[in-house]
Amino acid sequence: MNILCAYNANIDSIFHIDGSELSRMIGELDAGDSTFSVKLQKKLALPPGSISSKSDFLAGLITCMCEGSGAEWMIKDSGVFGWIKQTFIDGSFMRMGGNMGIMSNVLSELGASRVVPNVASLSKLQLSFFSKKSIYHPFEGKLYKSSELETILPKNINSKPELIHFVFDFRKGDVFSFSGQEFTVSRENRFIATYDPLNFQLHMDEEFRKYSLNHVLEMNGAIISGYHMLQDNFAKGSRYKDKLDESLRQLQSWKDIRKDLHIHVEFGHFSANDIALYAFSRLSSVVDRIGMNEDELAMLAGLNGIGPKPILEMDSVAIADAAISLCNDSGLCRMIVHTREFVVSVSCMNDDDPEIIIEAMNFGAGCAAAFACSGELADRNTLLEIASEIPESEFGKKETARLAQHIEDKWNCSTVCGIHDSYQVTIVPTRICDEPVSTVGLGDTISAAIFLRELELSS
Repeated sequence: MNILCAYNANIDSIFHIDGSELSRMIGELDAGDSTFSVKLQKKLALPPGSISSKSDFLAGLITCMCEGSGAEWMIKDSGVFGWIKQTFIDGSFMRMGGNMGIMSNVLSELGASRVVPNVASLSKLQLSFFSKKSIYHPFEGKLYKSSELETILPKNINSKPELIHFVFDFRKGDVFSFSGQEFTVSRENRFIATYDPLNFQLHMDEEFRKYSLNHVLEMNGAIISGYHMLQDNFAKGSRYKDKLDESLRQLQSWKDIRKDLHIHVEFGHFSANDIALYAFSRLSSVVDRIGMNEDELAMLAGLNGIGPKPILEMDSVAIADAAISLCNDSGLCRMIVHTREFVVSVSCMNDDDPEIIIEAMNFGAGCAAAFACSGELADRNTLLEIASEIPESEFGKKETARLAQHIEDKWNCSTVCGIHDSYQVTIVPTRICDEPVSTVGLGDTISAAIFLRELELSS
């Protein structure tokens, strides 16, 4: 399988934050500013959704830890980014970041033949985090593997900015204190603080643009992400709609050349509701399917008048109904919702082979579980061997059975599938690693693995 990947790759700096460290930090900031606690309380009551101060940063982190939810907030102030970097970089672990960067590595490690990513800031450090198996970079009219390109990059290429995102992992059951109260983390998850002026603008590398147009006939599919990083305004007056529409023209140009090119978009956590709605509605008319987690689905559902609470509680019926409703309203044919406990697919193509979808979703769930337990990508046989020892989610199995009761026309499949509200619906439970090494990139891993396996089985 030959696959194009765009748009966002960066470097993740992963920091495991614990309750005692967070309590100490809050205390130190409060001691240096007598109004800090008051400002933080106000922002916890009304989260700003982006970071322009230290209290904004802590409001995002504390909110995610209290709710057990995941989120990505954009850093809009370079001074705050400098403080976060100075405070956390020494204790962090650096690796490939960005939905597209992670998914391209997953595709490469799992056996894709040629994976060609867009790289907004090409540097030797960024290249060092790409898979060495089948990642190829277009550069000066030729394709190079990452290790080859590292040796020929001109010295001045290192003047480009390193795009570093800070990912704060936290653990279920950890305890921290604030304003005399103790709080307990309800579920493991992560909070991401991002300062990334290039990917914020959905930057398209010119070498990638030219290669994709010239070679799209050789490609089996494209996996796209990064729209969630778009901002409401940019320098020189260019708005998010301009950036997104430019991207859509690129995707449509691929489709014009190769009509059967299968395009998957991974949605992501948007910082602004109007951008999320615009992106979803515009993408739905061009791409083949969109993937998201329950947090992202709940946000979209809430904006469309659908109650988000049962979705966030991972109610499989509510998730399937919301996905179908959003597809109906937007014209999107296929949506995949991956949660911690199960994966749901809804499709307007009732003649899709459900066993291909089931095998692909089980494959993705196994790869993600093995990655969570080991913290490392490996070839598919190694990952599936690890996954075979990881039990299926008990909650996921119950929700799978529960959804079966609501499907009007159940088919005889290896798991639950059938027609519900005129859509083909399929669900599989995930596999749960009790002590994950990292939760970062699990959604990207499961989506990329499902996408690759479906391409293989359908070709």
